[in-house]
Parts: sequence; C-alpha cells; structure tokens
Amino acid sequence: MPNSLISIGVTAKQLGTSIDTLRRWDVSHRLPSIRSGPLGHRFYRQEDVDIFLRNESTLARQWALASAGAPPSNDVYCQTRDVFQARLEKLQHTLQGKVSESAVSLLSAVAGEIGNNSFDHNLGNWPDVTGIYFSYDMRNKNIVLADRGQGILTTLKRIRPELTDASQALKVAFTETVSGRFPEARGNGLKFVRAVIIENPFTLKFQTGDASLFLKEYDKELSISRGEEYIRGCIAIIGFENSK
Repeated sequence: MPNSLISIGVTAKQLGTSIDTLRRWDVSHRLPSIRSGPLGHRFYRQEDVDIFLRNESTLARQWALASAGAPPSNDVYCQTRDVFQARLEKLQHTLQGKVSESAVSLLSAVAGEIGNNSFDHNLGNWPDVTGIYFSYDMRNKNIVLADRGQGILTTLKRIRPELTDASQALKVAFTETVSGRFPEARGNGLKFVRAVIIENPFTLKFQTGDASLFLKEYDKELSISRGEEYIRGCIAIIGFENSK
C-alpha cells in the first residue's frame, strides 16, 4: 500500500542509510517523519519514501543547475577531500553483500576517480561552492556525484586551447590521455572510468556544460549529445543494476 506507514528501521533499509541519518533528515525536514504512539516513535509514509528514492539524482541535478550556489545538506556534502574519502569508505562498507566483491572495488574506484577529479581540477578555483555532492541509493542501485566547479571545457582548454565546446572536451576527457602541468592534466581519470564501465555491468550518465554521455557494458562507441540545460560543473550517475 503506497500510503501505509513503515518503521524507521524499514525506511533505513529501503534507503540504504542509517537510522541516525534519518533522524537528522527529519530534523532538517529533508524527509519528515510521522510521530506515533505514546513514545513518539518515527514512522514514514511509503509514498514519501518512494518519491524520495526517485528524486535523489534529481536533487543533485537541481543543486548543480541552480543559478546561485549554496552548500547542500550535510548528509550529501563533501566540502573537503578528507570528508569525501571517509564517505567513500562508508560506501564500500554499504556495498558489501549487495554486489560482488569485485564490483565493490570497481564501483568505489570509479566514484573515487570522479570525486577526486573534482577536487584536483578545481583546486583554488571553485566558482562558488567548494566541494562535491555525493550520495548513493542502494534500492535503485546508483551513486550520484556532482560539483559546481569550472567544468571540463574550462579545465582542458588550459592545455588544449583549440577546444571550443563541452562536447569536444567531454570526448577528449573520456578517450585521450591528456598530459600537462598539475592540476591541468584532466581526462586521464575519466579514461579509466570509461574502461571500467564498458567492461562491467555498470552504467554511467555524465554531463558537463550542455554535453552529456551515457555509457554501459560493451559500449565501446562514445555517443555524446547536447541539451538545453547547462551545468557549469559536472554531474555523474553510476548505475550497478546487474552487478551481484
């Protein structure tokens, strides 16, 4: 029943998070609960939980697209690399038993590469919000990362000034080994990401500027499309539907 009430424990399992996190989300009104019983136990509408699950990647996208930057919720905000690394280790722990051991390692490596790229190549040049949005959803089996950085085109133009649009920059980042003085050597990590995705039962949706790509297993041809929405930084959604 979509409107049935479920306990905080069941809700935590569905969302792949902890009860303490749900309590913080309740206080911040990110996912409000319904108090019931003499002790005021927290319960959640199944419908609200389903909507929340469907919208996690949408929340990251809305944050990346916003004209005015503001830090996201603390539960998904990694202001520094140290915070990101700690939460990456938590992701590895969360993935244990839900995907194969090899998938745990590879998914962590892909997420780590994308997140570290954001920190490496925006060092000292964050336009507004420093750090990244990092979240994951064990029920829908995806990992979401986003930043409000300079974007791949601006970064790569420092060593490839002939690039004129985000589509060209995105293709270079995912297909060519780019060399240059640190931290301008962007693209080597994303080439690794592409290799992992197409050799495993994963998917990747990645956008920077107005250019986006979708990769899946055995997808050796790189297809890049252009849309109307413009993301100055980057957003990546890693899927692992069939990786058990």
